[in-house]
Amino acid sequence: MGLEEEEGTLLSEENEEMGCQKKELPLPEGVVEEIVQLARNLPQNLTLEEALAQYEGRVSEKECWEVLEILGKENLLVCCLYFFQWMRSQEPSLVTPRACTVLFPLLGRAGMSDKLMVLFRNLPSTKEFRDVHIYNATISGLLSSGRYEDAWKVYESMETDNIHPDHVTCSIMVIVMRKLGHSAKDAWQFFEKMNRKGVRWSEEVLGALIKSFCDEGLMREALIILSEMEKKGVSSNAIVYNTLMDAYCKSNHVEEAEGLFVEMRAKGIKPTASTFNILMHAYSRRMQPKIVENLLAEMQEVGLKPDASSYTCLISAYGRQKNMSDMAADAFLKMKKVGIKPTSHSYTALIHAYSISGWHEKAYAAFEHMQREGIKPSIETYTALLDAFRRAGDTQTLMKIWKVMMSEKVEGTRVTFNILVDGFAKQGHYMAARDMVKSGQVMDATSYQKLRAILDVKAAAKNKKDKSALLGIIKSKMGFEKTKRKKDEFWKFKKRHVKNT
Repeated sequence: MGLEEEEGTLLSEENEEMGCQKKELPLPEGVVEEIVQLARNLPQNLTLEEALAQYEGRVSEKECWEVLEILGKENLLVCCLYFFQWMRSQEPSLVTPRACTVLFPLLGRAGMSDKLMVLFRNLPSTKEFRDVHIYNATISGLLSSGRYEDAWKVYESMETDNIHPDHVTCSIMVIVMRKLGHSAKDAWQFFEKMNRKGVRWSEEVLGALIKSFCDEGLMREALIILSEMEKKGVSSNAIVYNTLMDAYCKSNHVEEAEGLFVEMRAKGIKPTASTFNILMHAYSRRMQPKIVENLLAEMQEVGLKPDASSYTCLISAYGRQKNMSDMAADAFLKMKKVGIKPTSHSYTALIHAYSISGWHEKAYAAFEHMQREGIKPSIETYTALLDAFRRAGDTQTLMKIWKVMMSEKVEGTRVTFNILVDGFAKQGHYMAARDMVKSGQVMDATSYQKLRAILDVKAAAKNKKDKSALLGIIKSKMGFEKTKRKKDEFWKFKKRHVKNT
């Protein structure tokens, strides 16, 4: 298959799906405006390449990458590809390194990495296109679409082709290494190698390295790197501090995160909405809604707008505590009142709040409202809803929700499975509990012991057989079955000891 055939196949596959546009942007006057308007209003049976015949010889290289930028921002990716194809067909070709650096990351973010690789492999072999910026754009696109191995291969081809990496290459490759499972130590050694090649220290490199160390819980080492880079004149930023704060909060060292929050502001680094959300999420887990309320107010005082995540933290902070579901519901309504659309996480937090407080009817009403709004429930949403009806002892609705999950092909987690088994077994529905166990999920040890206790206490004479069968299946799943002893192959030659009389 030739290049044009290969690309033609790739283009036709997503013509329908990727042709939709986002909010239209203001356009520069002239040929750029004309081409973008043409792309926006393109008839279904016509490609942009076919519609551009009248523009031959009228478009400059600069105007080409301006068109690509606007089409990319409006999510007209198929039009981008056909326009790029048209650019290449012109005499002389209008494809430039700048056009590639615009298009390649767009294709990666849209999950069109196959098309990206076709274009990259078929670039002209001239010195102009053996440029570090094109390689960076290609690696970045592959990283965005999860093609980490291919990203590494493109980096290796840089070395083969004698392309000198820069600080952007280094930062992207540190991220690729993390995605491939390399350790923070490996990332640091890679950075040292780049440094020996003359790659300068930069904010991007700092951010990538800090993230690698924080992901492994090595916050102290990350702080040392931050200090060393600042000594070399590399300024830290909100993203770096957010990464550090998030790592400390996840390891339940919220006080250290608070200290970093004070430090960043003392350095003149303005916190972002994410900065506040990280702290609010931490205090939400600690069930301290008043602190979350204060952070929400402070966030607005510094000119930042709370988002759905901000309010979800508040809903969750109240919802984790028994008999505070009314406060959680108030926070949810306040979010909607200020014009913020709830997310799946917001509804999950609200359903969990009703579950904890014993309001299973309200939990189900919230679930139905969520579906009417077109918000897709996550596995966490279903798990919270199941827990509400487990607590209420309503096995009929428990089974109904489980069947909906099965029909929607929502795969349960171990927590989901434990809730179902516990809910059915507590009400004496051992056959249903057995079916859950047979479904292939594995219980954790605590749930197993809990279920054993339920069965021992509640099993009546009439369903001892079901109880026994269920215990047998559970033991098998948990690996508790007794292993059969293998007979000694020489048993038949052993003499019995007969007592002499």
